Amino acid sequence: MDHLQQKKKWKRRTRKQMGVRRRLRASSDRPRLSIYRTSKHISVQLIDDLQGRTLACASSSEKDLQAELAGKTKTEKAQVIGGVIARRCKDAGVEEVAFDRGYYNYHGRIKALADQAREAGLKF
Repeated sequence: MDHLQQKKKWKRRTRKQMGVRRRLRASSDRPRLSIYRTSKHISVQLIDDLQGRTLACASSSEKDLQAELAGKTKTEKAQVIGGVIARRCKDAGVEEVAFDRGYYNYHGRIKALADQAREAGLKF
Protein backbone atom coordinates (compact mmCIF):
# COMPACT_ATOMS: atom_id res chain seq x y z
CA MET A 1 0.00 0.00 0.00
CA ASP A 2 1.54 3.30 -1.00
CA HIS A 3 1.56 6.48 1.08
CA LEU A 4 -1.55 8.08 -0.48
CA GLN A 5 -3.67 4.97 0.02
CA GLN A 6 -2.63 4.81 3.68
CA LYS A 7 -3.50 8.48 4.16
CA LYS A 8 -6.94 7.97 2.59
CA LYS A 9 -7.60 4.94 4.78
CA TRP A 10 -6.58 6.84 7.91
CA LYS A 11 -8.81 9.80 6.99
CA ARG A 12 -11.79 7.51 6.32
CA ARG A 13 -11.32 5.71 9.64
CA THR A 14 -10.91 8.94 11.59
CA ARG A 15 -14.00 10.46 10.02
CA LYS A 16 -16.11 7.41 10.85
CA GLN A 17 -14.71 7.28 14.39
CA MET A 18 -15.45 10.95 15.03
CA GLY A 19 -18.99 10.52 13.70
CA VAL A 20 -19.66 7.79 16.24
CA ARG A 21 -18.08 9.88 19.00
CA ARG A 22 -20.05 13.01 18.04
CA ARG A 23 -23.34 11.15 18.38
CA LEU A 24 -22.28 9.77 21.76
CA ARG A 25 -21.35 13.20 23.14
CA ALA A 26 -24.52 14.82 21.84
CA SER A 27 -26.74 12.22 23.48
CA SER A 28 -25.06 11.60 26.81
CA ASP A 29 -23.05 12.98 29.71
CA ARG A 30 -22.13 9.47 30.88
CA PRO A 31 -18.48 8.32 30.74
CA ARG A 32 -17.47 6.81 27.40
CA LEU A 33 -16.32 3.18 27.15
CA SER A 34 -13.86 3.34 24.26
CA ILE A 35 -12.47 0.26 22.50
CA TYR A 36 -9.23 -0.16 20.56
CA ARG A 37 -8.54 -3.41 18.75
CA THR A 38 -5.42 -4.73 17.04
CA SER A 39 -4.84 -8.01 15.27
CA LYS A 40 -3.70 -9.64 18.55
CA HIS A 41 -4.99 -7.53 21.45
CA ILE A 42 -8.00 -5.53 22.58
CA SER A 43 -7.99 -2.55 24.95
CA VAL A 44 -10.81 -0.68 26.68
CA GLN A 45 -10.83 2.67 28.47
CA LEU A 46 -13.51 4.39 30.51
CA ILE A 47 -13.10 8.08 29.68
CA ASP A 48 -14.77 11.06 31.34
CA ASP A 49 -14.88 13.60 28.50
CA LEU A 50 -16.00 16.44 30.77
CA GLN A 51 -12.85 16.19 32.92
CA GLY A 52 -10.63 14.72 30.21
CA ARG A 53 -9.57 11.79 32.42
CA THR A 54 -9.37 8.03 32.10
CA LEU A 55 -11.28 6.48 34.99
CA ALA A 56 -10.55 2.79 34.32
CA CYS A 57 -8.83 0.66 31.70
CA ALA A 58 -8.23 -2.96 30.78
CA SER A 59 -6.17 -4.63 28.08
CA SER A 60 -5.39 -8.13 26.91
CA SER A 61 -1.69 -7.23 27.01
CA GLU A 62 -1.64 -6.61 30.80
CA LYS A 63 0.91 -8.73 32.64
CA ASP A 64 -1.41 -9.71 35.52
CA LEU A 65 -4.06 -11.08 33.10
CA GLN A 66 -1.69 -13.24 31.04
CA ALA A 67 -2.30 -16.41 33.09
CA GLU A 68 -6.08 -16.04 32.71
CA LEU A 69 -5.85 -15.34 28.97
CA ALA A 70 -3.39 -18.10 28.08
CA GLY A 71 -4.66 -20.56 25.47
CA LYS A 72 -7.85 -18.64 24.64
CA THR A 73 -9.06 -17.39 21.29
CA LYS A 74 -9.22 -13.66 20.57
CA THR A 75 -13.00 -13.63 21.11
CA GLU A 76 -12.66 -15.42 24.45
CA LYS A 77 -9.99 -12.91 25.47
CA ALA A 78 -12.37 -10.08 24.58
CA GLN A 79 -15.01 -11.65 26.84
CA VAL A 80 -12.54 -11.79 29.73
CA ILE A 81 -11.59 -8.14 29.17
CA GLY A 82 -15.30 -7.22 29.15
CA GLY A 83 -15.71 -8.75 32.60
CA VAL A 84 -12.54 -7.08 33.89
CA ILE A 85 -13.55 -3.61 32.69
CA ALA A 86 -17.03 -4.03 34.21
CA ARG A 87 -15.48 -4.80 37.61
CA ARG A 88 -13.07 -1.87 37.34
CA CYS A 89 -15.89 0.49 36.33
CA LYS A 90 -17.90 -0.57 39.37
CA ASP A 91 -14.82 -0.01 41.56
CA ALA A 92 -14.61 3.51 40.09
CA GLY A 93 -18.28 4.06 40.97
CA VAL A 94 -19.66 3.97 37.43
CA GLU A 95 -22.74 1.92 36.52
CA GLU A 96 -23.86 3.50 33.22
CA VAL A 97 -21.59 4.15 30.24
CA ALA A 98 -21.83 5.24 26.61
CA PHE A 99 -20.37 2.50 24.38
CA ASP A 100 -17.87 3.89 21.86
CA ARG A 101 -17.06 1.22 19.28
CA GLY A 102 -14.94 3.64 17.26
CA TYR A 103 -14.84 2.72 13.58
CA TYR A 104 -15.17 -1.01 14.34
CA ASN A 105 -18.36 -2.83 13.37
CA TYR A 106 -20.43 -4.16 16.25
CA HIS A 107 -19.73 -7.87 15.79
CA GLY A 108 -17.13 -10.47 16.70
CA ARG A 109 -14.74 -9.37 19.44
CA ILE A 110 -16.42 -5.99 19.94
CA LYS A 111 -19.83 -7.62 20.47
CA ALA A 112 -18.36 -10.32 22.73
CA LEU A 113 -16.72 -7.69 24.94
CA ALA A 114 -19.91 -5.59 25.12
CA ASP A 115 -22.13 -8.58 25.93
CA GLN A 116 -19.83 -9.74 28.72
CA ALA A 117 -19.63 -6.21 30.20
CA ARG A 118 -23.44 -6.01 30.19
CA GLU A 119 -23.68 -9.44 31.79
CA ALA A 120 -21.26 -8.31 34.52
CA GLY A 121 -23.52 -5.37 35.37
CA LEU A 122 -22.63 -2.38 33.18
CA LYS A 123 -25.52 -0.51 31.56
CA PHE A 124 -25.07 0.92 28.08
